[in-house]
Amino acid sequence: MRAPLPTDEPGRQAALDRYHVMESGADRSLDDLAKLAAFICRSPIAAITLISHDRQLIRGKIGIEVEQSTRDDAFCAHTILANEVMVVEDAGLDERFRDNPAVTGNPHVRFYAGAPLVTPDNFKLGALCVIDSKPRKLTPEETGALVRLSRTVMTELELRRSAADLARALLDIRTLGELIPICSYCKDIRDDKGFWSRVEEYVGTRTGSDFSHGLCPKCAKVHFPGLTIPRK
Repeated sequence: MRAPLPTDEPGRQAALDRYHVMESGADRSLDDLAKLAAFICRSPIAAITLISHDRQLIRGKIGIEVEQSTRDDAFCAHTILANEVMVVEDAGLDERFRDNPAVTGNPHVRFYAGAPLVTPDNFKLGALCVIDSKPRKLTPEETGALVRLSRTVMTELELRRSAADLARALLDIRTLGELIPICSYCKDIRDDKGFWSRVEEYVGTRTGSDFSHGLCPKCAKVHFPGLTIPRK
């Protein structure tokens, strides 16, 4: 059964895009966190998933080879609808999942437990989940550990996002500090792809800054000789 979309789906997708992890491929650090979750929860399979508009991508894993699936078949698409760990003790008896291809075929999922990956602004990007091929329960201690590990995964993603943002900001500063081609007449700026744009657009695109336009006394005297500019 396909999970309904979260009520904040547009904002959630925008938040997911900020982390630039959808096309990043396999990741050893995230694999290590998945292995730790599997060890603590005594499960043969664990995965760190991200839910896009139509896919579930696996960015850390142990016990499975698949790297993605459709969102329609994703257990974790249900996990991001809740604020707590979602536990399915026997998927074969759960009407949401009993006809799921992962239940009726490999890896023959019966037990699933997933903790949502929650951003600082409360968007759920995916889940850290543990899976078994036999029905079982999760102990309170295992549940708590899964939640803490999901926070560790999110901290790792947040650090990477901050580092990438800083690298882009430094590149922008370097670009603005170098010689910039500017038209002698209209003052438009040429970017590195050969396109010309207004200085406001050029700077705003690269730094995120907004412009507040005003009129300096020199230009006011030339273009508006009867206008008095108060001094602050």
